[in-house]
Amino acid sequence: MSIPRRVAGLVTPTALRSPGSTRRGAAALGLAVVTILTGVAATSTPAAADAPAPVDTPVGPVFQNGMTQPVFSSNRNDWIRQEVWVQTPIDSDGDGRNDRVHAEVTRLQETETAGLKSPVVYEVSPYYAGGNPITNHDVDHELYEAVRPGKGHDRNGRALNPATDERMAAAGTGAVAAAAATGPQPAISTSQEANWLPRGFAVVHAESLGSGKSDGCPTTGGRNETIGAKSVVDWLNGRAKAYDAAGAEVKATWTTGKVGMIGTSYNGTLPNAVASTGVKGLEAIVPISAISSWYDYYRANGAVVAAGGYQGEDTDVLAEYVYTRADKQICRSVIDDLAKAQDRVTGDYSAFWDERNYMNDVKKVHAAVLVAHGLNDWNVKTKQAAQWYEALKARKVPHKIYLHQGGHGGSPSVDVLNRWFTRYLWDYKNGVENDPRALIQREDRTLVEYAEWPDPTAVDTKLDLSAGTNGAAGVLTDDKNKHDKKHHGKPATETIVDDVTKTAQTLADAATSPNRLAYKSGTLSGAVRLSGTPLVSLQMSFGQPAANVTALLVDYDQNGKAKIITRGWIDPQNRDSIWKSKPIKPGTEYRLDFDMQPHDYVFAAGHQVGIVLLSSDYEYTIRPTPGATLHLDTEKSTVKLPLVGAAGQFN
Repeated sequence: MSIPRRVAGLVTPTALRSPGSTRRGAAALGLAVVTILTGVAATSTPAAADAPAPVDTPVGPVFQNGMTQPVFSSNRNDWIRQEVWVQTPIDSDGDGRNDRVHAEVTRLQETETAGLKSPVVYEVSPYYAGGNPITNHDVDHELYEAVRPGKGHDRNGRALNPATDERMAAAGTGAVAAAAATGPQPAISTSQEANWLPRGFAVVHAESLGSGKSDGCPTTGGRNETIGAKSVVDWLNGRAKAYDAAGAEVKATWTTGKVGMIGTSYNGTLPNAVASTGVKGLEAIVPISAISSWYDYYRANGAVVAAGGYQGEDTDVLAEYVYTRADKQICRSVIDDLAKAQDRVTGDYSAFWDERNYMNDVKKVHAAVLVAHGLNDWNVKTKQAAQWYEALKARKVPHKIYLHQGGHGGSPSVDVLNRWFTRYLWDYKNGVENDPRALIQREDRTLVEYAEWPDPTAVDTKLDLSAGTNGAAGVLTDDKNKHDKKHHGKPATETIVDDVTKTAQTLADAATSPNRLAYKSGTLSGAVRLSGTPLVSLQMSFGQPAANVTALLVDYDQNGKAKIITRGWIDPQNRDSIWKSKPIKPGTEYRLDFDMQPHDYVFAAGHQVGIVLLSSDYEYTIRPTPGATLHLDTEKSTVKLPLVGAAGQFN
């Protein structure tokens, strides 16, 4: 087992701040200085750290404890602001002109007056200009049926969605306020400025294609959005052109060309997308609650599955929401095409989803990636972070992961971010690449450092299911033969009767129910830690040709109260491949192998580990009429959990 190291809140000490010029700050603090000469960083040796900077030294950043210090002005009135439109090589709205991305630069006066060359912290978003009223798709219908209009829905069968600003609030973009802003710049956002301008960085905010004052069309993760966001990096490195409002060309002569992208939710997804192009100059990204495959956002193993809190949303709905450019007609056909191609009937993977799968190009990523994700994020689920991180790790891309106990959003501390950007944007050798790779907020809210994630010492523990009696919970054990000798004669086949009107939490809490199957371990004598992705292998038959299948991993406390830790879903028609549905013959047994969402969780001593199986999941799946039957062969069904400290706990 790798030895974790607890850290109290912040990983490194916070430095004293001396506002003003670098020369004054360096002399006052006695800190190491990096000078910028014609765009090339020259790092001072530790021996020179106590020497005051010469009066003729060009302005540069100051480092202490491996972090860039806030020695530049924090007064917004001292900063230079520029509004530009960056030319892209695509015409996604079909108007005969290449799309342009609206962006705003905030940089220090010293980039004009003292030869400072700044690296860039860059956030791009479709949310800065607000959002449109939208309607979500109806989810109360039979499986494999096209949605029909119904009460409370529009003519396309989509249910009203009263929440229009939740996404922006979760992403921390301040987009509602930004959308209403008029007068002096900036009109996009100020979200990154306070942290990074005083430390010598420049900041760029840009509006994704189809939103705000950018051209083009929103496509919910389509290739054009990636190219649009990438073009800003190209401009910062002299490979693309940009223009001001008067049409005059604007060049980014003030930057080193090193760019770090950061953002939450959609704003964090675009850094993944841009990094997957391998664009030169993108040196680091911090994707927070970000998507690595859009299929896994709106689907799961062939099942049409909602992003948590957004039942019935899909690519067309989200595109409609962020379609805030002035021309509200030019992208109509593009959004209509999304609605057709996304396929809410079968849930199958397709070329449409493959275009939106950044995992396909992870081999191109060279930027250092600091992944941040909430362990209880059911909007952008943890698989998005886990599969991206695992692929980066396998390719030896510089990587680190921060997992916290919250839900959607949740950035690492400024110190953690600062060390990352200092190392990869200023190229200051602070040793961050030698730090423990995983920073995890434990259940008691303390931060713990681990060598890697998932924990390399976690053992895939295969657990068997033994049937209960009269709807009561059965047993979860790693020694099925021993258990069966004690419970000889119990049936090997158990039945679930689907009733989507009962939530997963209600069914997990129920002592008995015909609408779920439950299996519990014995009482744990010591703590057991889950670290990684639970896998389910079920032998099932069905009383009808279509059904949802849902699995829950549950922590039962001493009073029997259920806490759902993670869950997973599958469409049995996609049992062999997510690319193609295959019909189910009622009464025929099929093997269903699927994953739950990855997690890192400690089951406390005195608790029980539980598995709960149900059909439809009210909060996430399509919700058909109750009554479908599913039959489980417990003798041939297993669960595999990656566990630390599980030896002898399940007998």
